Amino acid sequence: MGVGSGFYKFIFLLHIVSVIAGFGITILAPFFGEEAKKRRGKEGLAIAEATVSVITTKAEYIIYSVPIWGILLVLLSDDAWKFSQAWVSISFLLYAAFIGVVHAVHLPNLKAMNVAMATLAAGPPPGAAAAGGPPPQVAELEARGKKAAAVGMALNLLLLLILIMMIWKPGL
Repeated sequence: MGVGSGFYKFIFLLHIVSVIAGFGITILAPFFGEEAKKRRGKEGLAIAEATVSVITTKAEYIIYSVPIWGILLVLLSDDAWKFSQAWVSISFLLYAAFIGVVHAVHLPNLKAMNVAMATLAAGPPPGAAAAGGPPPQVAELEARGKKAAAVGMALNLLLLLILIMMIWKPGL
């Protein structure tokens, strides 16, 4: 078939669209987080929950399709691309690292943030006013927000490295 065939180009299109649609929401998620933080309460919680919901029910599955299209591109390339080429192998490794960090660290942290926000949105527990000071969820959200920002930045760096592999194909 080769890299010049119409079918190859169609699979390449699916690969690129999947990258944009799947990873795009993960890149924009911090902006939604900022909007949730500005609104606080039930409105902020709704934004935060919707963001995590879209990531885990839609973007996640689109992101899972990215390596499928990539594997097909290698197989359809008539040996223009090979799994033994460094840029292909490194891309798959970085992708696996991305998915691992998302599932092991990032999504559990975002979900815990939503739980803390839901607790705050429900109102103070009885007797909380007598204790004085902000509820413990406020400090938890601040700490988890910093963690989300750091992990999100690391994920964006991984994505950037993957894109560098795809565009410049080092070690070809």
